[in-house]
Amino acid sequence: MILASSERIEAVRAAADAVTPDVLELTALISAVPSPTGEETAKSLLVERLFATAGLTTERDAIGDVVGVIPGRPPSRASSSRLVVAAHIDTVFPIGTPLEVRRSAERLSGPGVGDNSVAVAAAIKLADLLRIAGEVPAVDVLLTGNVGEEGLGNLRGIREVLAARSDIGAVVALEGHNLGRVTHVAVGSRRFRITVKGPGGHSWGDFGRPNAIHGLSKLVAELDAIPLPRSPKTTLNVGMISGGVSVNTIAPEASCLLDLRSIDESALRRLSDRVTRLVDRSNRGDAVIYKAESIGERPAGVVAADSPIVQIAASTLTALGLEPSFDASSTDANVPIAAGIPAVCIGLTTGGNVHRTDEFINLEPVSKGVTQLALLTLALAESLFARAL
Repeated sequence: MILASSERIEAVRAAADAVTPDVLELTALISAVPSPTGEETAKSLLVERLFATAGLTTERDAIGDVVGVIPGRPPSRASSSRLVVAAHIDTVFPIGTPLEVRRSAERLSGPGVGDNSVAVAAAIKLADLLRIAGEVPAVDVLLTGNVGEEGLGNLRGIREVLAARSDIGAVVALEGHNLGRVTHVAVGSRRFRITVKGPGGHSWGDFGRPNAIHGLSKLVAELDAIPLPRSPKTTLNVGMISGGVSVNTIAPEASCLLDLRSIDESALRRLSDRVTRLVDRSNRGDAVIYKAESIGERPAGVVAADSPIVQIAASTLTALGLEPSFDASSTDANVPIAAGIPAVCIGLTTGGNVHRTDEFINLEPVSKGVTQLALLTLALAESLFARAL
């Protein structure tokens, strides 16, 4: 394992202190640009411009992912795998949401400041931080502002970034909140839209005809009765339900959105298959049609807790006086983990109210989070150059 010297830690810490005011200024700037999942163009163009201003060679792909390159030391460039540092640019807030960002002595607050504007800002300033600290990574570092991480984005941004490159040796996904965490278990998911359609009619005059809402309700009860394993943890949730015309109409259509999750790909596949079989069996030829449509899929996977990338991430936190915590979550790291590429997700500061318009981050820990990012980047680059990952 490649650990930082005390001299490197202090140099990087001082550089992080120097760039943190710019990180916070950029966080506010980035947060003020709308970027709901699937509508990230304005923020994608902003991030492209900011990467270029930072002096990085920059590419923007067809779906809006932006990639800026911090060059590695010249001997490594033709022979070594590259490191990806991924920060997603999409948010959960629809177009039209007021994006006012407010700053106090202790906090920055506003929609998306922590998820994920501060992470994007830290990625943009990473090149300046390393330059101030007098450091050059051992291999090329690819910084991304990628799309499609939230909701039904299906991780399409990080999928495209990795699919377009065959030389990625490791990935660090960045999230603004949860400084101290090392996410090395990818929670996979399958999302379905289940639709029930029937003939409809008048609640009195056509009484006896099948009702789509009644049929969907019975199906949801059957879904709820599916036994789920505690280990590996596997979950089922109906998150939204809609349908019907009026109180005195036999509903001609009803639908629900179903979320299945597990940390084990096999368990997730078995549950998904059971759900689709249950939906198919509900079609009994009684003029009601049941259909399950896949609307999202995220792969599951695990990077072993004793693997080099997890241990380097943990040791970096320990060196900064932080107690690492290890967890499972659904992040951009899911895609590389499932593909067998060493990956973790880390947080950059503390805060709260995630996915709310009053979301906030605490200012004081940001410098430490940015220090963590730089030290982890340097250590992983050296490990890739030494082929130790």
